[in-house]
Amino acid sequence: MFTLLGFTDDVELQVCLFLLFLAIYIFTLVGNLGLVLLVMADSRLHNPMYYFLSVLSFLDACYSSVVTPKTLVNFLAENKAISFLGCGTQMLLIVTFGTTECFLLAAMAYDRYVAIYNPLRYSVNMSPRVYVALITASYVGGISHATLHTVATFSLSFCASNEIRHVFCDIPPLLAISCSDTHINQLLLFYFAGSIAIFTILIVLISYGFIFLAIPRMHSSEGGQKVFSACGSHLTGMSIYHGTILFMYMRPSSSYDLEHDMIVSVFYTIVIPMLNPVIYSLRNKDVKEAMKKLFGKLVCK
Repeated sequence: MFTLLGFTDDVELQVCLFLLFLAIYIFTLVGNLGLVLLVMADSRLHNPMYYFLSVLSFLDACYSSVVTPKTLVNFLAENKAISFLGCGTQMLLIVTFGTTECFLLAAMAYDRYVAIYNPLRYSVNMSPRVYVALITASYVGGISHATLHTVATFSLSFCASNEIRHVFCDIPPLLAISCSDTHINQLLLFYFAGSIAIFTILIVLISYGFIFLAIPRMHSSEGGQKVFSACGSHLTGMSIYHGTILFMYMRPSSSYDLEHDMIVSVFYTIVIPMLNPVIYSLRNKDVKEAMKKLFGKLVCK
């Protein structure tokens, strides 16, 4: 049995944080699950780009749901305990969804490259066989990576303390309370998380590099401006996500500051899933039109 210490023992601050996190969670679920339903309901959104976006939205809703409900309960409860099995399950799911999102963002960047760099062959190069394989590979990579770290972490002994200075079961705070030698675990974390981050970032940068090279060849300056704007917002979202991942896991253990790292972890597990629908979808013309059409049907009924 572990105890999640969380942010603070101040009751008033806990109530304020509870209300803030609850508002973020509701917004996250409405935004992400709403986008999934919108893609399913509107035939104009039945193409690979929006299938990727709907998978990303589903991932973000799941990602936030693994962390936020337990965090909300702990803000108001005196007993902040989490079982050994519950902690292991939470870690497995968090690393699965986090890693899958890294791979999926890379696949989305490649999809945009295929669509913009060679639009005439888009339907051939991004056929259902291709985009389903990319989505499946993202999940397989996420599950494999999560299984490796979960098994490695929970093979350690936790005899020194059962108090985790965090709001959820993450790898660094668990390594910090283990009384076993964690050198191998830290190497696994550094090299595997680092390799995945660098590999996916390179795919994103190369894909968008080719996209930016293709912009001057576009006949319409307005079209090039729209592509540049959309790609800019996508790159912003990807940079924020990958930046926090790199900061969290590609550092020597001596530089860990659990209080500071807890805030960064909350940002990429709770705040970023709330922002992604805005970054990737709500600025999109097709999504806006689909929303107007759906709301119009609801009002007429």
